[in-house]
Amino acid sequence: MEVIETQIDTNSDEFKENLESMTTLVADLNKELELAHTDRSEKANARHSSQGKLPVEKRLELLLDRNSPFLEIAPLAAKGMYDGRVHGAGSTVGIGMVSGREMIVSANDARIKGGTIYPMGVKKTLRCQTIAMENRLPTVSLVDSGGAFAFLPLQSELFPDIDDGGRVFYNQAQMSKMGIPQITAVMGLCTAGAAYIPAMSDHVVHVKKTGAIFLGGPPLVKAATGEVVSAEDLGGADVHCSESGVSDYLAEDDQHALSIVRNIVELLPAPDKQWPNLRDVKEPLYDPKEIYGIVPKSLATRYDAREVIARLVDGSEFHEFKERYGPTLVCGFAYLHGMQVGILANNGVLFSESALKATSFIQLCDRDRVPLLFLQNIAGYIIGREYERGGITKDGHKMVNAVATSTVPKFTVIIGASFGAGNYGMCGRAYAPRFLWMWPNAQIGVMGAEQAAQVLVSVKNDQLAREGLEPLSEEMVEAIKVPITEAGRKEGSAYHSTANLWDDGILDPAKTRDVLGLAMSAALNAPLRSGAKGYGLFRM
Repeated sequence: MEVIETQIDTNSDEFKENLESMTTLVADLNKELELAHTDRSEKANARHSSQGKLPVEKRLELLLDRNSPFLEIAPLAAKGMYDGRVHGAGSTVGIGMVSGREMIVSANDARIKGGTIYPMGVKKTLRCQTIAMENRLPTVSLVDSGGAFAFLPLQSELFPDIDDGGRVFYNQAQMSKMGIPQITAVMGLCTAGAAYIPAMSDHVVHVKKTGAIFLGGPPLVKAATGEVVSAEDLGGADVHCSESGVSDYLAEDDQHALSIVRNIVELLPAPDKQWPNLRDVKEPLYDPKEIYGIVPKSLATRYDAREVIARLVDGSEFHEFKERYGPTLVCGFAYLHGMQVGILANNGVLFSESALKATSFIQLCDRDRVPLLFLQNIAGYIIGREYERGGITKDGHKMVNAVATSTVPKFTVIIGASFGAGNYGMCGRAYAPRFLWMWPNAQIGVMGAEQAAQVLVSVKNDQLAREGLEPLSEEMVEAIKVPITEAGRKEGSAYHSTANLWDDGILDPAKTRDVLGLAMSAALNAPLRSGAKGYGLFRM
């Protein structure tokens, strides 16, 4: 393969300006992540410690293999929601190595609202179960939760629908049917519906004195029956390990429980990893941190996506497909951490030629079992009379069809804009990429904030013209545009996206290569094809 020869002048004023802008964005991201990981009240910390329980970060340290990476999922979920302090939607989850095995690890944080589950916490759990099922990853759940935060008006967001709490247990049943091992350590309260989490697991470790499983806690039992009973007598480790049989292993404390979990993982059958074409890993020829200076401050400024690719892939080597055809989309083959991947990256709006090129490339990769990586920076598909008559809609449909029906693992990173149907064609969340991340500069929406404001002004002026009235004055135009633009930028920001779990997290661009390597390795625990080969009808 050919090496991408960079055209970037790292001493130019433009590079330095971009570098400063992205450095600021990454610094802000790191502050938000630090806050999410550490913002716990002294009272909550003291109560947790007084119960003899280890904090979540220490539990993970003891569970995970020493000096191994941990790919955290959605660390800023629920950011700014509720009272602003339900950090990470109340839990820490991710993919980590346990006894040499890639696992989905989920841990409630009882220092956040007693570990109670908010609606976004349910959504985060469902997302992690999806990751486990798609990638055939065993799960470890460290449960320490007071149950659902089932108070009005949040109750209706937690209970009855297909994507609410009951789906968690449905997924557990499906995972069991698929043969995906599920291990639960009961390290605190495990109440109400959450009691089914250990009950539906394959292995249950129960910590003495602090762990308790019951459908109805002591206050509810007293209210319903008049019986007075302690949490330990109602659902403690001795009860469930010796009498009910709900739990399998009794642990003296947190450390002991985590040791038992690691021992259980050692006994799991080895994964049959479906490796694609492999070769020795090479570092990129160019420093990935140079991406900071490559990506412009403004999404409206064009830049060559090959410069980003050159700082992500092994040896900065890239075999480009149809370089001269449909040049607003870059397609080609590369290796990333030794694993072959097919890359699609935007270099402008999508024309018919770009869409047809993408369709052909996706089909090739799907046939040859090559995972796909989408680097999104897209304003959408081209519009206008000429392009509609040329068939942009049906050509765009071919690309969307190929993305939707391809069966190899797909990975998406939104590195700039993600607007309109371009989000669909470039494998947005609705198109089931195994993982999707955003960079801190990214924006997502039906259209850009400025464009949306201008459309509203045009619609209003057209309405006034039909009524025989004068067009909007400059002052009236500004009165419309300013609030729409501000709202669009806020709701289209990477932070709004990640708070709502539209993505799996915001990435430092310089760390994207390693994150993708971890995700690709995890995905290869499952067969490289996730369904039957074939595509829907391609309209000619």
